[in-house]
Amino acid sequence: MPIGPRRSIEVGARGPVPKRSDQRVRRNKDVAVEKVQSIGVVPIPPLMVEDPHPITAYWYDSLRESVQSQFYQPSDWAAAQFVALKLDNECKYQRGSAQMSAVIQSFFSDLLVTEGARRRVKIEVERAQSGGDVFEVAELFRQRFAEG
Repeated sequence: MPIGPRRSIEVGARGPVPKRSDQRVRRNKDVAVEKVQSIGVVPIPPLMVEDPHPITAYWYDSLRESVQSQFYQPSDWAAAQFVALKLDNECKYQRGSAQMSAVIQSFFSDLLVTEGARRRVKIEVERAQSGGDVFEVAELFRQRFAEG
C-alpha cells in the first residue's frame, strides 16, 4: 500500500463559516447553537512587539480602531499579538517567504481584517453619513467645483 500525504480532516474544518443562528434565512431547520454571554468590555492590549516595524505598528493601530474589533475576545487579541509578531519578523528580517505571507493572510481572514473576510461572515461596514468623514468632505469639494 503506497504511503501518501497525511491528511487530517476535522469535523467542520472545511467549507464556509456557517452563519449565526439569527442570520439564517431558513429558520425552519433547527440547528443547535450554544450561545455564551461575554462578561464586560474586552480591554485592547498594547502592541507587545519591541521596536516594531512601521508597517506592524500601523497594522495593529488600524486593527484597534477598526469596527470588527468590537467582536474580539481576549483570545482574538492574543491571536492579533501573534500575527503582529510574525508580521514584524517578516517585515524586518525575512526576504519574503510566500509560505509566511500565506499564513499571515490566513490570520488576517480569521481576524476579519479584510473586507472579503467580513463579507464571508455577513458583516458589512457602513460609514456614517454625518460626522465629517474624509470621503464626505472630498465629495463636497467635488460638488462645489462641478457647480461653478
